[in-house]
Amino acid sequence: MSAPIERRTAIELRAGGDKQSPRLVGHAAVFNSPSQDLGGFTEIVKPGAFARTLKTDRDPLALVQHMPQLVLGRRSAGTLRLTQDSRGLAFQIDLPETVAARDLLVSVERGDVRGASFAFSTPAGGDRWEVRGDKVIRELIDVDLHEITITAQPAYLDTSVARRSYELKFAPTPRLRALRRFLETV
Repeated sequence: MSAPIERRTAIELRAGGDKQSPRLVGHAAVFNSPSQDLGGFTEIVKPGAFARTLKTDRDPLALVQHMPQLVLGRRSAGTLRLTQDSRGLAFQIDLPETVAARDLLVSVERGDVRGASFAFSTPAGGDRWEVRGDKVIRELIDVDLHEITITAQPAYLDTSVARRSYELKFAPTPRLRALRRFLETV
């Protein structure tokens, strides 16, 4: 019997790249950061939880809101890159030229969507449960990663997503942009 697939959400997302090659970057999980209440328990992802999975040929997807029909990238295609750094599970997604990806990018740039998430199953010995005072804590120490997803409703509040690029870093102020648009119409 295989372990059930679970989904958790974090908030670490940025948009990057440029108009020709848009990209989303961030962290789908942040280590040692407690989740919100997940139905009677709080969860903490421990450093190294993704190490084994990332060494395998497992082929996680990048999705929108855990919907398998809205694929943003895939590890085997090279359009989803995953690494485990000192902060957590870092990702880079090269966005496809699809309506869903363009709409998502707009929502990220506006700040309406700021979260990332991950779906996983836990192998035997991959988690540890304990009671601390009146709280039940689950620590994830080894997981099988199935997907990451971009979401507006994260379970882990320490992650984020945003657009980051040269153009945005040096973009003119809103007033200057409005003035430029006005001058272009004259």
